Amino acid sequence: MIPMDAAWVYLLRCADGSLYCGWTSDLRARLLAHGAGRASRYTRARLPVELAWAQALPDRGAARRAEVRVKALPRAQKLALVTARTL
Repeated sequence: MIPMDAAWVYLLRCADGSLYCGWTSDLRARLLAHGAGRASRYTRARLPVELAWAQALPDRGAARRAEVRVKALPRAQKLALVTARTL
């Protein structure tokens, strides 16, 4: 079960094949915002986007730290996350 104060780190696959990494405390709302072009300039220019991977974490701090770790990974390792579905 996911805690009520959980936060998420996620990867989106953009229309141009690139990957976007972010974190949020409300994954559903954030995905809707990305899809509507309101969440980031990067994804707005690369619509449509789809959720490729997400992981629930216990709190916002953990999600921000995980985002930094994922962003530092080379593309091949990010794609491995998508395939393995784990961090």
